[in-house]
Amino acid sequence: MRLNPARLLEQDPDQQLTAWLFLRLLALIYFAAFFSLSVQINGLAGPGGILPFAELLQNAEQSLGTPSAWLRLPTLFWLDAGDAALKGATLLGMLFSVMLLFNWRPVLSLVMLFVLYLSLFHAGQIFLSFQWDFLLMETGLLAIFVVKGPSRLMIFMFHWLLFRLRFLSGASKLLSGDPSWSGMTALNHYFETQPLPHAGAWYAHQLPDWVLHAGGGVTFFAELVVPFFIFLPRRFRLFAAGFTIAIQLLIIATSNHNFVNLLTILLCLFLLDDRIVRRLLPEGLRRRIEGEQPAQRRNATAAVAVSVVILSASIPGAIALATNTSLPAPLHHWMVQVSHFGVGNVYHIFPTMQTERHELIIEGSDDGQQWLPYLFRYKPHELDRRPPFNVPHQPRLDWMIWFVPPKNPDNLYWFERFLHNLWRGNPQVTSLLRYNPFPDRPPRYLRVLVYRYQFTTPQEREESGHWWKAEYLGLFPEVAPRRP
Repeated sequence: MRLNPARLLEQDPDQQLTAWLFLRLLALIYFAAFFSLSVQINGLAGPGGILPFAELLQNAEQSLGTPSAWLRLPTLFWLDAGDAALKGATLLGMLFSVMLLFNWRPVLSLVMLFVLYLSLFHAGQIFLSFQWDFLLMETGLLAIFVVKGPSRLMIFMFHWLLFRLRFLSGASKLLSGDPSWSGMTALNHYFETQPLPHAGAWYAHQLPDWVLHAGGGVTFFAELVVPFFIFLPRRFRLFAAGFTIAIQLLIIATSNHNFVNLLTILLCLFLLDDRIVRRLLPEGLRRRIEGEQPAQRRNATAAVAVSVVILSASIPGAIALATNTSLPAPLHHWMVQVSHFGVGNVYHIFPTMQTERHELIIEGSDDGQQWLPYLFRYKPHELDRRPPFNVPHQPRLDWMIWFVPPKNPDNLYWFERFLHNLWRGNPQVTSLLRYNPFPDRPPRYLRVLVYRYQFTTPQEREESGHWWKAEYLGLFPEVAPRRP
């Protein structure tokens, strides 16, 4: 059979209803992501935040020069990186999300949503350097080209994105050499040691060892085998969609991973088709959508250009990760340049598994004798507090505290700045906390205690009412770093 490139730009007649539903649900995920940032971006990146973005922009311009700095940090905040601008960007993101939800100026809305999130991605620095931030940006960019009807090329690009997310996550686990993944014991630790567990994780942690070991095998099947079904005939694609969605729902039931699992489920929609989606929509709405006749081949040149850029960066990166090899310098440089625009990411979710949970407890004192703790909104602290559920919100500070115990220099840098802001009593930063024990004036002293936290057993919880038990390890940073 001869390949006809022109057919790639034709609309896929089986994906019209799917695309409509996809865009509406993407609007809800975008809204959740912007709302989540709206309540924390100033404390993270504002002029009085932990890592003021204005400082980074100034340093980048001085060291790189204006043109190179703008390419390295493509963001609207070159115009203004103050609190009002940062908060305003999140509010505009919510507004454009609502516009997309109601299909009002959808192309404009999607363009602005991508630009605004890319701007906030750079502003957030290490606090927004996660796999799901890249996933949302690439999904949002591709979504621009399905408003007028999805072409076969765009359907393929969504399939390629989902494949990369799933397969590369599995490959990174296999190639990491992590003994808990190779020994199928990762889930014996995962529920207890994940960054922000909720109560469902406590229950999952109590499952028999054989179930947890089997879960490791299922994870490898889901990430190393099932992704190839994406490119096979319809019945295989439907299986891939169903299996992947089931896995994501199980993760939501046992983990706080913000919006990433919802976004993964959303990407599975393009493994379905209108024959299935038609059953999910009310008849009146379905007829109205089917009555619309979207123009064909709109934005064809831009769609091809974006696809070429993404493929040229993501294919070499995927091959390099899957074969555990290094890229030639020019290809690596190209990948890095493309990643500055939020696309072409090489995914590697949880390639290694932590076997111990080290919690940092921050305390302040006026006299060095009586110490009072700072309490975070979602991070474990009180042993009897039910681990809260926060999906689709991601509390960036709570999440990042989890990365400090290994003592990576990048994390020590922001953590020291965070402590300095607590010592100064900076209201932008203390507003990120659930409880500030020094609301009127900051303490004279701060200390950081390290505890090993473990889930209680059912018997221990019945007797004490505690979800956690804690063992004191020492003062940070004198304690040994957590490994991995």
